[in-house]
Amino acid sequence: MNVKLLAEVWQQHSGKISGAVIGLSIGILIIVFGFFRTFFILGCAAIGYVIGQRIDEKEDIMDVIDKLLPPGYRR
Repeated sequence: MNVKLLAEVWQQHSGKISGAVIGLSIGILIIVFGFFRTFFILGCAAIGYVIGQRIDEKEDIMDVIDKLLPPGYRR
């Protein structure tokens, strides 16, 4: 296939293609692992994404943990 054609299709339909790939991936995970295990995997991935985003923004990881956990958890 022509690379220029693929690039043009991606530019015009990137959201649809990404959504279809994500939906297919989640469907396969649910079939293989079951709903609740898939939900747990997606939750862990979301938490990892948020932590990674905070690290990319050069925010101190302990500040993030302080915001998430209740006061007095550290001694």
